[in-house]
Amino acid sequence: MLGEYDMMMRVARDAVLAAAALVPDTSSAKLMRFGRGQRHIIDRIEAEAAGLDRSRPTVWVHCASLGEYGIARPVIALLRKRMVCNIVLTFFSPTGYEALRRRPSPDVDRVWYLPLDVHSNVTHFLDAVRPDCAAFMVSEYWHNYLHELRRRNIPAVLVSAIVREGSAFFKWYGGLYRESARCFSHVFALDEGTVTRLHRLGVEGVTLNGDPLFDNALLVASTPWHQPELERFAAGRGVFVAGSVHDDRDLDLVAGLANRNKDIPFIIVPHEIHEKTLAHIERKVEGKTLRLSQCDTQTDFEGIQAIIVDSVGSLAYLYRLGRWAYVGGGFTKLLHSVIEPVVYGLPVAFGPRIHRKVTPAQLMKLGIGRCVETPGAICSWFAQLRQNPEMLDTLRSRAAKYVNQNSGATSRVVDVIQREICAKN
Repeated sequence: MLGEYDMMMRVARDAVLAAAALVPDTSSAKLMRFGRGQRHIIDRIEAEAAGLDRSRPTVWVHCASLGEYGIARPVIALLRKRMVCNIVLTFFSPTGYEALRRRPSPDVDRVWYLPLDVHSNVTHFLDAVRPDCAAFMVSEYWHNYLHELRRRNIPAVLVSAIVREGSAFFKWYGGLYRESARCFSHVFALDEGTVTRLHRLGVEGVTLNGDPLFDNALLVASTPWHQPELERFAAGRGVFVAGSVHDDRDLDLVAGLANRNKDIPFIIVPHEIHEKTLAHIERKVEGKTLRLSQCDTQTDFEGIQAIIVDSVGSLAYLYRLGRWAYVGGGFTKLLHSVIEPVVYGLPVAFGPRIHRKVTPAQLMKLGIGRCVETPGAICSWFAQLRQNPEMLDTLRSRAAKYVNQNSGATSRVVDVIQREICAKN
């Protein structure tokens, strides 16, 4: 079965590289950016890995994209604080890779695209990096990588795992997934159901743990951050922050709310920054808008209802300027982090596709979160909060308690990674 999978991945690799070669390098399409990143990636990794300090253990951390990096970030930071080691970080998506290349983390020694999961790539990658431990975030089941790690006796941990009853693990075709799950030396599960299901699959070393995203959000919230134009726009006013607006369904809700509440200032952050997307937001919002890049210290915000943030990397920080929030991606399987606004005490609305995450349901139970599917639904939710300051204060207190109760997961993950490295060496 692994052989058939490897053949399929070789076909995918060749198709991606061929497509990338036919498209101009100026193309901003995500697939093309990914394809360009895969060109000569093994040569680059071999050259850059040669400069690692081999007197130190090496920890390889893999994230699918920028969202998963929010989970990995506090783990990496605490590892650096506790031990002297090399940290190499890989991404599958251009979103995460490009963000870390633009703003490198001082805690990370190398950042690469993950070479596609072809057996020859895997062997070259592991030969070059020589990790003492690997850490994967959430749902990264790259079968060749996991099987080769096990064959080489390199421990691998999975962080913030969620396994659903109807997932591939329990399908007739899921044998390779079941075997890959058993390649992990330790799994940190987000809920009791995942613990039970992994035990049914024969996975040992499963721990029920919180989400390091809480620790990351607390770290971000405590980090000094200033954006003078946004701070001036928000000063003394209740601001609604719409973060990671993915598509028209997200935008219909956000624009509908803004158009019915023209006295409320909005900060709108698109998931992808493209001219077409920015112009579309400007058309949908009836009030006057400005792009953040158009603002400076002299900008007069009189009569401006919404600032559209046309840059990346600041969303988790700018929630601190808000009083209410909407988090996008909930009409897709890519709901963005709802923890980021909640750590600042903001009640948060989001779309209906929340089954892949534990936190949204918990927030709904506490009244901090609200699932909305129509402009009418989000407007009704917002009206209740706007007209009831006492309710808003209660939700802020609940949010603070909830975040504090769920912090500390990072330390337990790092404990296991350190233990695995010590046992191996």
